[in-house]
Amino acid sequence: MPLVMIVTRDVADRFRGFLGSLMLEVAPTVYVSPRMNPGVRSRTWGVMAEWYAAEPHGSVVMVWRDVNETGGVGIATLGSPPRALVDVDGLWLVRKSL
Repeated sequence: MPLVMIVTRDVADRFRGFLGSLMLEVAPTVYVSPRMNPGVRSRTWGVMAEWYAAEPHGSVVMVWRDVNETGGVGIATLGSPPRALVDVDGLWLVRKSL
């Protein structure tokens, strides 16, 4: 069960309450869970995706260890994060959005 981290930006308050009930808020809007299994991660993401579809404001980024993905990191996003992730030869690089 890998570590999962979720970062939110400018989303409705219910995201914060929901994530705070499941994960540790280590900094404002930064949540971690050291042992979240894939089923819980999927259900958590499903709830946030439904809420975001109803109120599309801000952004949510979730990362977790996934050996089958680029750089060994799985990434899911809702909204537009302030940085663009680019896959270059099997590594993630971050590019500032213009």
